[in-house]
Amino acid sequence: MNKLNFLKPDKKNMTTYLYSGSFLFFISLFDVFLSSFFKINITSFLPNFISFLLPLALGIIGLHLIRIEFSGIKNLDLLNKNINTNTFNAILTLLIIFVIIKSIPGALSWFIIDANIAGDTKEACTGSGACWTYIKIWLNRFIYGMYPNELQWRINISFILLIALAFVGLIPSEKLKKFLTLYYVVIYPILAFILIYYLISGGSLGLEWVETGAWGGLSLTFIVSFFCLIFCFPVGMFLALGRRSQLPTVRYISVGFIEFWRGVPLITVLFMSSVMFPMFLPEDFFMDKLVRVIIAISLFEAAYVAEVIRGGLQALPRGQYDAAKSLGMGYWKLHIFVILPQALKLVIPGIANTFLALVKDTPLIFVVGLLELVGMLNLAKTNPKWLGFAMEGYVFAAIIFWIICYAMSRYSYNLELKYKTER
Repeated sequence: MNKLNFLKPDKKNMTTYLYSGSFLFFISLFDVFLSSFFKINITSFLPNFISFLLPLALGIIGLHLIRIEFSGIKNLDLLNKNINTNTFNAILTLLIIFVIIKSIPGALSWFIIDANIAGDTKEACTGSGACWTYIKIWLNRFIYGMYPNELQWRINISFILLIALAFVGLIPSEKLKKFLTLYYVVIYPILAFILIYYLISGGSLGLEWVETGAWGGLSLTFIVSFFCLIFCFPVGMFLALGRRSQLPTVRYISVGFIEFWRGVPLITVLFMSSVMFPMFLPEDFFMDKLVRVIIAISLFEAAYVAEVIRGGLQALPRGQYDAAKSLGMGYWKLHIFVILPQALKLVIPGIANTFLALVKDTPLIFVVGLLELVGMLNLAKTNPKWLGFAMEGYVFAAIIFWIICYAMSRYSYNLELKYKTER
């Protein structure tokens, strides 16, 4: 029989180490699980300090014993490679697992078990958990803001049509694929603007006019984010090309524009667009507040998009430019067909990060009197009938923003995999 060395596990007695380590590791998790969910402490006969540290010690010893590199067992090697490379990583892994297990009972109790969802008044919330009745009563305002209840079907139809038009690219047609870029860059934004302006705003086609001050909630968050994403990307792309231009005037203007917008806080930009900008317009010229906000945010985010795209342009080797020029391509054909497709593939994570920041910056439009989702939550929490339920509102908003950001993140990751090329 081979001599066991518990200080340095090896492959000679791998089965013994694996069984012993797994047993100790699961015993530590089982102890924490029982104490968290059922208030049963199997080490209660020990002093409190030792009883508290014993599961962690057993878990560390267990992970140490199964730390056998290149054992040939796929799952074991994957575990050791990612979270069990050394004792420090093992301690961090256990601490994270223990915190998660300890947090689950309280979170479940607050979210589901002790939560209230029935009733129509504050008095219905009698438990110690969350009062989801508050969200249920205010859900309409959280989604549509102050938009008239009887006209909310216009918002629903607009978003349904926008989603349907966005899936045109899935139609398997070779003739259509040649025009997809033109469709998404030019035609789709125009159609979206027409839908928003004529259907949601009204004032024509026999529809009642609804001022933008009545817009709000999650629908306004989507509208602002959608149009800002559409407008900031092409502007940022042209600014990135301008910053690398050989023409001094174009380059200096692009650099000045980018650095100006990056050096000013967004809240200042919104204040200027709402208060100061109308002062410079002619008396008979009117521009809606929402339009000014969308333009301001688009220009602000375009500066950051430009720097991300510029990083992709700088990463391309000089040979790509020389090869395209040798084929007789001019400036615009070179960049449209050769340079930009490669550069954009390299910076998909950076572009996605900028877009996520844009979505999370939309709550700042409250400074100009537009109440999107977070703005409506702040309005609701000040209602005398519903004081003290701000926590439920912010948790609801956090879940919504997490879903949006996670969806965008996964989409960008899929794009990375789809357009990944070996260099």
